[in-house]
Amino acid sequence: MSTITKDMTIGEILKVKPAAASALLEIGMHCLGCPSAQSESLEEAAMVHNVDVEELMNKIAEL
Repeated sequence: MSTITKDMTIGEILKVKPAAASALLEIGMHCLGCPSAQSESLEEAAMVHNVDVEELMNKIAEL
């Protein structure tokens, strides 16, 4: 399994770990298939949704 980093795009993360969708939906990222999700990094998404990227990475890792 590939390691998920904060520099990966949302699209890349979902390909590697589809279960990450639940953590992303929980922070309010409801458009996982939109163009932004294909180019926005996890860090950028966390910033936009006012979430600590390290907390989000921990949630994803726990899935």
